[in-house]
Amino acid sequence: MKPLWVADELGLEYEQVDIGGAFGGNDQPEYLAKNPNGLVPTLEDDGFVLWESNSITRYLCAKYALGVLYPEDLQERAEAEKWMDWKLTTVIPAMTPIFWGLVRTPEGKRDYGAIQAAIERSFRVWGILDAHLAGRRYVAGERFTMGDIPLGPQIHRWMMLVEDRPSLPHLEAWYTRLTERPAFRKHCMIPLQ
Repeated sequence: MKPLWVADELGLEYEQVDIGGAFGGNDQPEYLAKNPNGLVPTLEDDGFVLWESNSITRYLCAKYALGVLYPEDLQERAEAEKWMDWKLTTVIPAMTPIFWGLVRTPEGKRDYGAIQAAIERSFRVWGILDAHLAGRRYVAGERFTMGDIPLGPQIHRWMMLVEDRPSLPHLEAWYTRLTERPAFRKHCMIPLQ
């Protein structure tokens, strides 16, 4: 989602090759030679191969959007990168049990206790971002940057999966701003599967 969102934000031409999941192919030697993890996404750019979605996001933004999505100001860039990393260390551990529990696990096999515990942890996690967004439009400041991109798909999933949420007005306003971006709608506001 994230690399495609970046590419469409920037109007880049690209070829999308569907791999993994229902498409398969991620366990084939040709793909594993590019990405030994057998996961997606993998970027091929003029012979350069890169995997890990946050790394691909940084690379595309640095190459094609320096001073726009990839801030030139070191402190603004560090702020964006901090939230990109926070997504990995804090948001993913809170969101994975919710997403996998409610979307990828058949209803009869769901551990609702674990799902509810994760939802309760997620209140605190998203509350941290809500407090940070007080007085700013986006995670790195007043403008949309690469720092918003990794968090976008996660907040969309949270909004779709967790109905009984505490009021987080700054987070909700930020999410609304993301939903106004055509590339976010195209790549992130898709059916959960």
